[in-house]
Parts: sequence; C-alpha cells; structure tokens
Amino acid sequence: MRAALLRYQIAAWVVGVFAVFVVGGWVGKLVTDVDSPWQDFGEQTAAISPVHGFLYMVLLVFIAMLSRRAGWSLGFTLATMLLGTVPVLSFYAERRATARTRAGD
Repeated sequence: MRAALLRYQIAAWVVGVFAVFVVGGWVGKLVTDVDSPWQDFGEQTAAISPVHGFLYMVLLVFIAMLSRRAGWSLGFTLATMLLGTVPVLSFYAERRATARTRAGD
C-alpha cells in the first residue's frame, strides 16, 4: 500500500501546484489590463491547463486505487476527489488522506 500512497501523494501535489498556476493565471488575466505581465502569464498557464486536466484524471484513478487498498468509505473517497478540484484545499485533502491511510496501517 506504500507504493499506492506515494503515487497518490506525488500526483496530488503535482495537480495541486498546476491548479494554483492555472487558476492564478486565469484570475490574473481577468483582473489586469491588456498590457500587464499577468496577461502573458495567463496565456502561458492556459497552455498547461489541458495537461492539468489530464493529470487530474490520473489523480482520480490513483485515489480510487488507494481507496480500495486502504478501505476508505465511499464518502471519504468522493470528498477526497472533490477537494482535489479546489487549488488550496487539494493540499489539505492530500494531508487528510495520507493521515487516514497511515492510521489504518
């Protein structure tokens, strides 16, 4: 189960960091002027948005695999999946899921 937990942790952090950049670029692009450096940053983060989406799907698979091995409830599993969609809460979800998995060992 350690390998499944490690895969989940790495994927959760990568997806979380990507989410912060994508959402940050999107918000920066919305609230700044056209000539702002945030506009360029928003364009660059828009390019990684599809990669983030693909990696989120991989994360969902890793959550499902870990959930089965660790014996999580359906509610906990779904909450972990949903918390992964919110940029800052995704890091909380990873810590929460890691703690529950290690407590079950």
